[in-house]
This record gives sequence, C-alpha cells and structure tokens, in this order.
Amino acid sequence: MSLGFRIVPRTQKVDAATIEKFRTLPVANVSDVMSRMTAGGPALRPLHASGQMSGAAFTVKTRPGDNLMVHKALLMAEPGDVIVVDAGGDLTNALVGEMMLSHAMKIGVTGVVINGAVRDYGWIKAGNFPVFAAGITHRGPYKDGPGEINVPIAFGGMVINPGDLIIGDDDGLLCVPYGTTEEIYTQAKAKNEAEARTVANTLAGKLDPKLWVDESLRKLGCEGL
Repeated sequence: MSLGFRIVPRTQKVDAATIEKFRTLPVANVSDVMSRMTAGGPALRPLHASGQMSGAAFTVKTRPGDNLMVHKALLMAEPGDVIVVDAGGDLTNALVGEMMLSHAMKIGVTGVVINGAVRDYGWIKAGNFPVFAAGITHRGPYKDGPGEINVPIAFGGMVINPGDLIIGDDDGLLCVPYGTTEEIYTQAKAKNEAEARTVANTLAGKLDPKLWVDESLRKLGCEGL
C-alpha cells in the first residue's frame, strides 16, 4: 500500500432514490435534525447561479495545487456522484475550471466540491451546475500527484466517507452519513413541513411569537418582563 498515493475501490454508496428525494429538502432543515453539529464550513460557498446539489460522494484527497487525481476521478466517477476534493483549503492554484467541469457534466456528475480554488468563475456563475469552492484564482494547477481516491476526507468539521450523501444549496453543503440517510430524511421532511405550516400561519396572523419568546425568557430567569 502506498499511503498518500493510491486509488481505493468504493464499496458502498447511496442509491439514486435517496439522492433524488433529498433534492426536495433545504440543507438547513437537514442540518437542524443532525443537531447542527455537522457542516461543510462557511468558506465553501456555492459559486453557480442556482441549483440544488445531491449525490453520492466520490472523494479525492490531493496535494494542494495539484489536480492529477481529480482528472483520474473524472475517469472513474459515475452518474449521480458528487466529486468532493480535499486540497487542504489552499487557494494558490485552481484545481478545476470550465473544461473539467464540462467533462463532469457530460458524464452525469451532479456537483463538484473543492476545498481549494477554482477558475473560470464567469462560466460557473452563469450556469446551474453545482460548484462549491473555497476561492477563485486564475493561476492553474500542477499535475504531478500525489493524491488518493475513495478515502475518508475531512474539512470544516465534516467527515466524508466515499458513498456518503452530499447535499448543497444557497446556504452551503452538508454530508449525511451513508447509514443514516433514511432516518435523517424522515426527520428533515417532517421539520420542513412543520416550518411551512408555521410560515403560513404567521402570514395569516394566527401566530403570536411573543408567547413563546416571553415564556422562554421566564424559564431562563430573565428580569424585567
């Protein structure tokens, strides 16, 4: 085994039905039912015009500034995958741009996440193909390696294993662990529906937030109510 320079088989991944049904949920609702303890980090922002991201994690770990293993990932990824690249958060060199992202779209990849920099931002922001990255630079990459494919990666307090569910929207991105997707979906769907009812009742003038706010303050011992 050549630790740091290897390609590992992916042994499991979320199925297409799971990927599709999570597209209907706001990432914030999913995050809430995961106790708000997991996030992709505020530095990784959506750069595309609009569009929900949902797919199976195809992970890449690469030396900062080098995209050789990202090219290999594009030769291996399957429709429904999200290519998630940990490049150490380095912004010196862009790892992908229009050409590689066009290739990703062509093969059915549903999004690209780069813990690092990208380029061709004008092209990215004009389209709806989901791209999340930590920054932008015109400076291109190297292609020398090393790197790893289909290994666990981590950034922004979030651990991602190959085959986990990756979702993203305007609020950011989130990983839902492979074995928890059904439970998390059920809870997040219920929360989304409850919030929709709350918004409707608020707009109809049926809710008075003063009641619960003051009750919470009383329980916490606030003076002056």
